[in-house]
Amino acid sequence: MNAIDEKQLAGCIDHTLLKATAGKEQIERLSEEAIEYGFHAVFVNSRWLGLVADKLHASKVKVGGVVSFPLGADSVKIKVAAAKDAIFAGADEIDMVADLAAIMAGDRRYLAGELTSVLKVCRSMRPAVTLKVIIEAAALNNEQKIFACRAAEECGVDFIKTSTGMHAAGGARVEDVKLIKNTAPKCRVKASGGIRTAREAVEMLRAGADRIGTSSGVEIIKGFRQGETQ
Repeated sequence: MNAIDEKQLAGCIDHTLLKATAGKEQIERLSEEAIEYGFHAVFVNSRWLGLVADKLHASKVKVGGVVSFPLGADSVKIKVAAAKDAIFAGADEIDMVADLAAIMAGDRRYLAGELTSVLKVCRSMRPAVTLKVIIEAAALNNEQKIFACRAAEECGVDFIKTSTGMHAAGGARVEDVKLIKNTAPKCRVKASGGIRTAREAVEMLRAGADRIGTSSGVEIIKGFRQGETQ
């Protein structure tokens, strides 16, 4: 990709706080930072979506909610209900963890069923809500990653996201971003999990990521200002 400036970098960042121990003051500060630095979105657990929507309503920053996070093992019915709840609470974008058991077993029928069901909810809204599907790439082999990416693309989801950032196998990797981009070119890519520096963020974008999910957005921008991209 061409040289990226600070505004472009900030505009690719989903400023995230998904710790169960996060409190009101931290969520409010997260929202304020997103406005101050020009991040794309704020991602929080459903518990805080109403608060974030109120804080961001007069800004250009999007509200993001997570579904079946971080395990992805909820039933389709629960995922659909959770997506609806998040959207009605103010979410403009949904990051849903795919069913990893279905991916590992190559169960296209089940995987496509849940993706299509949640996507239907997102597409029924006006304006439509963006759906990102988390495949937990670090926990999969290449065959499983390719299977998941092809299924997601065929279902028409907006983004494929590398990781939750909470799996023991690890988070975002450059090689996974490239694989997703090459396997599912109709989908955009969100790199997430363990991205903490400006160098790492820019590396992911150069590999083909369209969005960066991170709890270190402020540190990334400060590092970028100091030239920490090599």
